[in-house]
Amino acid sequence: MNCLIDLHLHIDGSLSLDTVKTLAKMQDIPLCDDDELVKRLRVSPSCRDLNEYLEKFDFPLSLLQTKEALEYGVAAILDELYKKGFIYAELRFAPQLHTQKGMTQRDAVIAAIKGLNSSGLPANIILCMMRSDNNFSENKETVDIASEFLGKGVCAADLAGAEGLYPTDDFKALFEYARKKGVPFTIHAGEADGAKSVYSAVDMGAERIGHGIRSYEDKALVKRLAELKMPLELCPTSNLNTGVFGSIQEYPIMEYIKSGVVVTVNSDNMTVSHTDAEKELELIRKTFLLGENDIKGLLLNSARSSFAAESTKKELIEKINKFFVL
Repeated sequence: MNCLIDLHLHIDGSLSLDTVKTLAKMQDIPLCDDDELVKRLRVSPSCRDLNEYLEKFDFPLSLLQTKEALEYGVAAILDELYKKGFIYAELRFAPQLHTQKGMTQRDAVIAAIKGLNSSGLPANIILCMMRSDNNFSENKETVDIASEFLGKGVCAADLAGAEGLYPTDDFKALFEYARKKGVPFTIHAGEADGAKSVYSAVDMGAERIGHGIRSYEDKALVKRLAELKMPLELCPTSNLNTGVFGSIQEYPIMEYIKSGVVVTVNSDNMTVSHTDAEKELELIRKTFLLGENDIKGLLLNSARSSFAAESTKKELIEKINKFFVL
């Protein structure tokens, strides 16, 4: 399919095996054999929850602590997507996690933008704040940098991390600050935490919800999401990996679609979850017997829900419409 879009894709969770090897070689970092490497990068079928899932980010994150490495990693992901037929992507990462070897957050963002600009695929970067203790100043700095580079490679901010341990409400002041700075944002919510976290994200002014899959737990919330035309960034395989659902048959995407909620289908982490947005669409198509028009609708949702410039959105919509006419 030559009209694919991914709006929820983490850089550190999406480095291919070849890219990891190249990054390690660039930095003289010794590696184990391929089988062991895959175990370090990819979640196991026995994964218990989101906290265990997040452990898979430690190793790839250690490879992205220099300007050259981060630039290469971003470019490599975008080149991979371009070859697979993607027409747009929004990659996200937390610059505060890339300062272990002397980079500043600003250095990390500039390096990522360089990688972005070296690719032929139209793309943008979302800067993640992190759920943690005592990192308000680091998160505030992320918002400031997002504001500085907004429209210059950066398209939005986000809040990521251990959702169940650090409630969304705890970060209200940060999102008030982001609104004052004019930075649009999505928020990870309704995954490890329930519907109340989605309520919080909506009340804070999020323009999209990262995951939001547990919104179905509150029918009034589903109705509100539909009325607001609030896009959900669904990532099916990732939600199965983290134990939110026991099987794909339980996945409530059809409930959202029938209720009028705007849903998009994304990968989350191509390497950690061993997937991509095309595989996710195919999984949904086969499980719920969707037709071509249904898939087209999901892709159009992604184009319209992106943080891209209006001119880019128009081009994406034209490409999708053209593909499904052929």
